[in-house]
Amino acid sequence: MEVEQIEIANHLRRFEPFDALPEEAVARVAANADVAYYKAGSDILLLNDEIHDLYFIRSGAVELFRRDGEFFNRLGEGELLGQTGLMMRNRVRFPARALEDTLLYIIPETIFDELCDQHDVFADFVEFGDHSRLQQAISRAQQSNEMMRTKVSRLIGREPVSVDQTASVHQTAIKMTEERVSSVLVTDMNEDGESTVVGIVTDQDLRTRFISPALEFDTPITAIMSANPVTLDANLYVFDAMLTMLRHNVHHLPLMRSQQAVGVIALSDLIRYESQNSLFVVAKLLRAQNQEELVNLGKDIDASFVRMVNEDANSHMVGSAMTVFGRSIFQRLLELAEEQLGPPPIPCCFLTLGSMARDELLPGGDQDNALVLDDSFDAAKHDGYFQKLAAFVSDGLAANGFAYCKGGVMATTDKWRQPRHVWKKYFADWIAYPSKEAMLNSSMFFDLDGVWGHTEWVIPFRQQIARQAANHNLFLSSLGRAALYRTPPLGFFKDFVLEQDGEHKNSLNLKRRGTAPLAALVRVHALAVGSTAQNTFERLEDIKDARHLPPGRAEALRDAMEIMSVVRQRHHADQISRKQKVDNNINPEDLSQFDRRNLKEAFQVLNDAQNYLKVRPAKGRYRGTKRVFSTS
Repeated sequence: MEVEQIEIANHLRRFEPFDALPEEAVARVAANADVAYYKAGSDILLLNDEIHDLYFIRSGAVELFRRDGEFFNRLGEGELLGQTGLMMRNRVRFPARALEDTLLYIIPETIFDELCDQHDVFADFVEFGDHSRLQQAISRAQQSNEMMRTKVSRLIGREPVSVDQTASVHQTAIKMTEERVSSVLVTDMNEDGESTVVGIVTDQDLRTRFISPALEFDTPITAIMSANPVTLDANLYVFDAMLTMLRHNVHHLPLMRSQQAVGVIALSDLIRYESQNSLFVVAKLLRAQNQEELVNLGKDIDASFVRMVNEDANSHMVGSAMTVFGRSIFQRLLELAEEQLGPPPIPCCFLTLGSMARDELLPGGDQDNALVLDDSFDAAKHDGYFQKLAAFVSDGLAANGFAYCKGGVMATTDKWRQPRHVWKKYFADWIAYPSKEAMLNSSMFFDLDGVWGHTEWVIPFRQQIARQAANHNLFLSSLGRAALYRTPPLGFFKDFVLEQDGEHKNSLNLKRRGTAPLAALVRVHALAVGSTAQNTFERLEDIKDARHLPPGRAEALRDAMEIMSVVRQRHHADQISRKQKVDNNINPEDLSQFDRRNLKEAFQVLNDAQNYLKVRPAKGRYRGTKRVFSTS
């Protein structure tokens, strides 16, 4: 080989998949490769242009875009582009532009085809890497989203500023001014002589808890701090930080490593990763003065949802963010109701059920809720208030896009507005006597979370359900049969089975025939292992940890859920962008070949899992509560 070809071959061998190819194969690539140079900002590939070459990035950086011009991915040295077009009718699917001055090796299609035909390692890599098709598709989406691949520790700009809990407010304010920070951690020494975080104080705390009430300078800092602040592991991702701030409505977040604070990030640190920050939307929802203001914020929620989907956020991120929006509306409605009706006459807890309880809320869903009342409840004295409260909230949710539940699973229904001891009996009876109606109720009420009031009441309910269900195989068997009622829309030859008539002819309902039966199946296995988790992905982690399914099955279900959820979210985002009514009916012909293939794979995973449950009914393996999540 010539010197230049030797240099190309040596460079190719540094990267996958060329590092796994025989030397003669790499030498043949080098001998047939051309070199091209693109200045920063110049187009490399244009949408729908014919493509007959594979491109290897020798140096520089390239950005890929979607059909609508939205950013899709960023590639650097050693990465390939153009393989999707070569495998799909020789048309460019993802336009490419040089982000920096870029040097490319151009490999002819004939060599590309030769490598695919002769070397499985190369064919597997360009088609779906060394993982399954589903896992590779998910990985690509996550890698293209900066919030999913950036460790939150990268946002730390300095060491945390702290004061001892014996400090005064005046001393703390002086230190915050000297250090030029908007928050300070309050610390104490534990028994081992280590500093532990016991609170946090922000600029807002100084204004609202110190200056406004005109307290004395020597007021202890503990009097105005937020005790036991929400924290986050510094090894997690920006995505996790955003969700934590959303869930708890906080603007300062201490980052911990080995139980020690290593930094504090603020809302402003996240803004550069999320230009239309979802935290702002939550703040607006919680400040709404009336129902009309809440309804008007619907456009902000839609915009945030569409943006997250277009930025390839994963389904857990989108579902969690949308759940926070939904819960914020729920909570603000309850606060507005209390302003109008007065405080509840006895303690209570408003429950949310279904997808909102699972952190899997998406646009277009209906409302499922219930009321748990203190055991001192006297219908003659108290129920008039709670009827009005339930009606106010239900009507408000309907006005905000959460349709009334057709089955009446709402706190406005007398049966679902009961004291704690009645709810305990409901759960026990449904498990002990698994009738058809009991199975229907279990499928709705065994995904539950507290949204207002005494939310801690939910924890013993979850523990009761997990304990009793895992010790009652007849119930698990009955719930398992109910979970098999809806099957994925796959025909004998693994083609899609579509609706044949009606309004949604030639489409499939991705919720009714996909995510819903998968969530139901996972719920059965989760209860069998005594899991108190609510989110489908978290339940799968408990199932995996318990080794309840054969190796790889839990991971396959996780990937199938992700694919189906992402396709469903994209469909919703497209409908919202087109100002259409949101539904779950998808015409496969509207999907890319890539999405159709992955969706078929996901449906096949669900089909296999349902067949497994038919021949191997779930049996309880209770060893104590697996998870108890905060209901805050």
